[in-house]
Amino acid sequence: MSATRLLVLGVVRMYGRAHGYQVRRELLSWSADKWANVQPGSIYHALKKMTTEDLLEQIDVEPGDGGPDRVAYRLTDVGEQEYQLLLSKALSDPELNHPHLSAAISLMTTLPRARVVNLLRHRLVHLEAERRQATLMIEELKASMELGTPEHVGELYRLWGGISEASFDWLQGLIARLEAGEYVMADEQGGAFGEPPADPAE
Repeated sequence: MSATRLLVLGVVRMYGRAHGYQVRRELLSWSADKWANVQPGSIYHALKKMTTEDLLEQIDVEPGDGGPDRVAYRLTDVGEQEYQLLLSKALSDPELNHPHLSAAISLMTTLPRARVVNLLRHRLVHLEAERRQATLMIEELKASMELGTPEHVGELYRLWGGISEASFDWLQGLIARLEAGEYVMADEQGGAFGEPPADPAE
């Protein structure tokens, strides 16, 4: 799974219709080039590839400002299904970490509140298991010191445990904030960030 793929679908969906320059400009405004390594070439490649996969369709060609023509795209029904699938997986699958989770958090408001909470709770269960595993490994390391295991190896387990602990605390906090009503979500009034316009021509 590609974080770029999810982000490009999300931005085209948000605009209703968008060309590559709009997608690039929007993602740069999110600093996605830094936290998801989204490069201009990968954006245009994703647009073309997903068009061949019938996830996007070309709907217009606009004259470029002194450069090549700009092709406008919009999501197909299949593209909408792919977007929903990729976003749900990135929120819930513990195997997908940064930048996938970062992309999913950027777009989470395009899903209903209860669905996002449920997806994040699934991830939380796995993070709890990671925390327990890290604790056990540190305890096992202490016992193995007598057998000649280098003591500094324990820093690897402490690092893993620290990352797991911090991730668990952050995720618990995010779930609590969502349950308390923070952020406008797709199933609520107020215009959730990332939701497409009612009229794609807007």
